[in-house]
Amino acid sequence: MDNIISEHFSYPATNANIESYIARPKTDKRLPAVIIIHEIFGLDPHFEDVARRFANAGYVALAPDLFSRPNMPVSKAEIAKGMQFMMSIPVEKQRDPNAQKEALDKLSASDKAAVQKTMEWLMHRDYTQNLDDLKSAFNWLSDQNFVNQKNIASIGFCMGGTLSGRLAAEGVPLGAAVILYGENPPAEKIPNIKCPILGLYGGEDHRITGEVPQLENEMKKANKAFEYRIYKGAHHAFFNDTRPHHNKEASQEAWKEIMSFFAANLNKS
Repeated sequence: MDNIISEHFSYPATNANIESYIARPKTDKRLPAVIIIHEIFGLDPHFEDVARRFANAGYVALAPDLFSRPNMPVSKAEIAKGMQFMMSIPVEKQRDPNAQKEALDKLSASDKAAVQKTMEWLMHRDYTQNLDDLKSAFNWLSDQNFVNQKNIASIGFCMGGTLSGRLAAEGVPLGAAVILYGENPPAEKIPNIKCPILGLYGGEDHRITGEVPQLENEMKKANKAFEYRIYKGAHHAFFNDTRPHHNKEASQEAWKEIMSFFAANLNKS
């Protein structure tokens, strides 16, 4: 910890300042940077810890809180209730409307309203504002004298994994992008990608992992660099050591893959 600097701050975006956490080595050198994109639960101590891991590995690590923008359609508390509700249903039944209804009927009126509001938001979510705020993060990093502007990457987890892939597919000049158990970027935008992409997935996370061959095919058609790993026995969110489905072996292997991938694609000199 003595070798890194870390702080909470806000960077400017369109019509808002985005609360964030940054960690970086104590040095005057320009370093490669990583934008860390959180899960659906928002920026929490786990992702601040991930930022410090990257800083200790020699990277500037910026973790925006995408839910800090004013006038969010749902609050952080409502999102937390909605996700806790989903996690209370067995994984194999989470997409079953009957199982959802049965679980909803057990809630109080106020909790049921919060969960329904969150589920409606999840079903019809628009990532446009999130992507704009991540582009602002990229631009902010590009302007810092401690960042090597040609070596900025993104990495995301769950919702953040989806956004990491979509940020690359927006044509942002990233040096590399990592998707951890996120959904595929839109096929029609894949030709816009300018960097190699690494995907890391859980073998038991069938809804997400089952779509990876399609992404591999679309990346090949567009002549884009894509590699991926599927960890046998690992569930969704296997990397997060604060979640029930944390898989220590898979997360350690994934970290090695991430370090190797960034070392190959981001220049530290």
